[in-house]
Amino acid sequence: MIGGHVNDLGEPVVVVTVDAVDWVAVIDTGFNGDLELPDALFVPLNPTFWGPSRWYLAAGQVSREPLYIVQFPFDGQTVRAEATFVSGDQILIGTNLLHRHRLEINFPARTVHLERVP
Repeated sequence: MIGGHVNDLGEPVVVVTVDAVDWVAVIDTGFNGDLELPDALFVPLNPTFWGPSRWYLAAGQVSREPLYIVQFPFDGQTVRAEATFVSGDQILIGTNLLHRHRLEINFPARTVHLERVP
């Protein structure tokens, strides 16, 4: 189980450790992919180029970015995930990465619980 909190911006966040560094990861329930990662994780994760991707955003916007496959440490396991890399210092976790998890966000209590379901 992964515990987290709702930050001051109202975002559900958890901490993930990648290459011995703790990173804040926002759980983005509006993102149906796996991961959006900071450029700083490109070398440590040694991604494999998968191909071009197209993401449809609000207001009809389309984003085109290179898509990579990474081995990502998550919930005590290393999982194969699709990822894009962007400037910045936070990780976005999309709902596809959570397909084996139950997510509970309690906004009034500001708590986040993520539990793997067998």
